Amino acid sequence: ALTVTLLDHVVDGKVMAADVVELDGKAVETLAGSSALIQIDDGVYVGDALVIITDIEASNGVIHVIDSVLLLQ
Repeated sequence: ALTVTLLDHVVDGKVMAADVVELDGKAVETLAGSSALIQIDDGVYVGDALVIITDIEASNGVIHVIDSVLLLQ
């Protein structure tokens, strides 16, 4: 269960904050195979989680900090 929860926080590819406009209202597939809806409405939401920090570049990808744990189905 922990592996699935962790993989629900990861998508394939490099998605920067500037790319989110194209994703508004669309679902993205996580590495666990779940769907997470991206919405722009007084902030950017992934599922029910608010994105609070964006575009932290790491050696293995890009990190966007959210305010809660995603529990996707």
